[in-house]
Amino acid sequence: MFDVSDKALKRIESVCSKKPDDKYFRISVNGGGCQGFSYSFGFDNKIKDDDKVLSFSKVKVLIDETSLGFVEGSQLDFVEDMIGSYFKITNPKATSTCGCGTSFSI
Repeated sequence: MFDVSDKALKRIESVCSKKPDDKYFRISVNGGGCQGFSYSFGFDNKIKDDDKVLSFSKVKVLIDETSLGFVEGSQLDFVEDMIGSYFKITNPKATSTCGCGTSFSI
């Protein structure tokens, strides 16, 4: 359905340990961005009615039903390179992505 790399899990756990009020990692897809859709990542403390809760060890990931349709079969990773450190989704449904990897088209 959706996978999270070990690196991403470690990073999420690290951030959540410093922010005890934010116990969930939220992923959503929004309209916009240079390719048509963009990924949004954040931390949250509430589960909404249309959220799917995905459990990975100590980490709980929230993805709303609409966004899950766009990212199903994808993997979340945490990347550290010359540009900086960031979460990145590898999405087999994306037909193109922007240079920074935060927006995509299907």
